[in-house]
Amino acid sequence: MAENIGLVKPVSTDLAAEELAAVEKLQQGYHNMKTELGKVIVGQDMVIEELLIALFCKGHALLVGVPGLAKTLLISTLSKTLGLSFNRIQFTPDLMPSDITGTEVFEEDKASGSRSMRFVRGPIFANVILADEINRTPPKTQAALLEAMQEHQVTAGGKLHRLPQPFFVLATQNPIEQEGTYPLPEAQLDRFMFNINVGYPSEEEEFQIVRLTTMSRQIDLKHVLTGEEILQLQEIVRKVPVADHVIRYALQFSRQTRVSEGNVPQFVKEYVSWGAGPRASQYLILAGKARALLKGRYHVSTEDIRQVAVPVLRHRIVTNFNAEAEGIKSDWIVKKLIETIPRQQYDELDKQTAKLLRDQPAA
Repeated sequence: MAENIGLVKPVSTDLAAEELAAVEKLQQGYHNMKTELGKVIVGQDMVIEELLIALFCKGHALLVGVPGLAKTLLISTLSKTLGLSFNRIQFTPDLMPSDITGTEVFEEDKASGSRSMRFVRGPIFANVILADEINRTPPKTQAALLEAMQEHQVTAGGKLHRLPQPFFVLATQNPIEQEGTYPLPEAQLDRFMFNINVGYPSEEEEFQIVRLTTMSRQIDLKHVLTGEEILQLQEIVRKVPVADHVIRYALQFSRQTRVSEGNVPQFVKEYVSWGAGPRASQYLILAGKARALLKGRYHVSTEDIRQVAVPVLRHRIVTNFNAEAEGIKSDWIVKKLIETIPRQQYDELDKQTAKLLRDQPAA
């Protein structure tokens, strides 16, 4: 068993006292943000958790659902709980790339008569970007976000313009079967850490939504975290230790979606055109780190990987015609992987890792 997935190596909880305090602040901030969001958003607990995990991992998130499910309201409310700048970009068929990133304008100094080009920053220059209905604009304009999302910069006129930090793109998307939508290119989708499905509320939740939104009320949202605190927490997340077997386990989810690899389940060969790349494995581990902290643990378990597998992988698996004919979606593929990847040996190593950490003397 150890030969296949790697021995448990002693992992360290080598966090300074101020960092441990920051971890507690992350957990407190998480609960405070859920409380503030709950003043406006009814239900959607899993959606909120996944959105906040992406936030603490320095990742972007794509929210998918039919109109009227409060996707835009959720993101705008989240921005109000953070001490960050916020811009909303409404994506439409006639939107141009320069409408997002900005453009250079020709200026003349009337006093001196000198002429020069000046870059006018677009709405992308903010900490939180709401890309509303991102799939209602053609791929040419969608691609304007690629550099910003990956490199946190914009290139115009041969010059680099750095975006403010922290920087998040939180996009909403209508189902691609709807009229007037353009599927996002795979390269664009891969920039999103999470693809979050926003479903219909339960009957009781819908009752509360109707009751609360049809009455007069004043909502006072408080700032929970500042930009500096978010940057600090993002660094803390990356310091969470991960045992070798957890990384091996995460790799199984990515590698077993790749038909060309050969050693993949039969259902993957039957229903998948191509699978997830290395970025999926990176995001599985990062999301697992953030989830572990939010659950009060200082190490990642394989259960953390299972819990974040669907939102990380669902938009990185492209199904084929056989899957379409049988109504099989990528979510089914990921859930089937969770069932078929052996977990007993990994769970046993989880227990050994937890014991090593408990027995480790305090720094």
